[in-house]
Amino acid sequence: MESSTITPAAPEAADDTTAARRGGLRRLAGWSAVALLLVPTAVAACRTADVDAVTPMPQLLAFLPWMLLPAGAALLLAFLGRRRASVLWAAAVLALLGWYVRPYDTGLTEDPPGPVAARLTVLTSNLEFGGATEGLLTAVRREQPDLVFVQECSVACAKALRSRVSRTDYPYRHIVEGDPAEGSAILSRHPLEPAPGVDSVLAMPGATATVGELPVNLQLAHPLPPVPSAVDDWRHELGRLTSYAAGARDGGRPTLIAGDFNATQDHAAFRRVLEAGELRDSATLAGASRTPSWPAAVRRPLGAQIDHVLVSEDFSVRGARFLDLADTDHRSLLVTLDLHLRTE
Repeated sequence: MESSTITPAAPEAADDTTAARRGGLRRLAGWSAVALLLVPTAVAACRTADVDAVTPMPQLLAFLPWMLLPAGAALLLAFLGRRRASVLWAAAVLALLGWYVRPYDTGLTEDPPGPVAARLTVLTSNLEFGGATEGLLTAVRREQPDLVFVQECSVACAKALRSRVSRTDYPYRHIVEGDPAEGSAILSRHPLEPAPGVDSVLAMPGATATVGELPVNLQLAHPLPPVPSAVDDWRHELGRLTSYAAGARDGGRPTLIAGDFNATQDHAAFRRVLEAGELRDSATLAGASRTPSWPAAVRRPLGAQIDHVLVSEDFSVRGARFLDLADTDHRSLLVTLDLHLRTE
């Protein structure tokens, strides 16, 4: 009877198998890094080129901080895959994204143009089809803001503002009714005169407030959102806000534009509004430039800040807070401003 023997595999063959497996994993990691870098690279390129481009770029730009996640994963995979070019690519994209995500223009150190004429608190709130009306009424009673800008104020919301907000506290108001999202309102403690608003699908009324002896331009902002079917309309309505801001700058009056812009600081169309009117973003000046206002359930650094209070150089910013109201997908923004007399 013959005995059988097992011949062990040659060490060289085992080493070749292990090396092939490792090589396959490195290639997989390298190609995965490339795939993960495609979208963050496109977003960073649009931000750098100062353009919003076409769908899906406007939507992705709203969530630019989220791009750090795939870009960071791509950097790790590029290291594992030993792809030097991909490592450099991922590092460059991360550096660009990090540059744009960083806080900027923070601090309340801007030089005012003259002595303080009045202090104002301003509240802007998107009620999501009027669902957060009760929360808004509570916030108004608690915070007692001087100016209130309301978006997506349904017919029921408009009735509640008329009947349940004290005429003693807010004797001046400009309410445009509409359902479900078209309605808007401006409430004021200061004398208010209606002014031509901005033409739009969702109401964007304007007004002139008299604060002390100073006339102040007020404009509510609520352009259409940049959903794929309405990107051109979104761009056009932000363009109309840009034209308004430029005209207000040329008019020389203090100017305040507040509301749901459906745009973040990473959208070129939003930055055009700032540039045209020489306006500043109150939350940015208060050190809250990346605090998200939509969707309400998401916290910093994720989410998007699309609710803003923009002010001309006649104002300095004392503070900014985001408030959570029930039954809306937006967080409200409350800012405290000083209005200055110009001494020039």
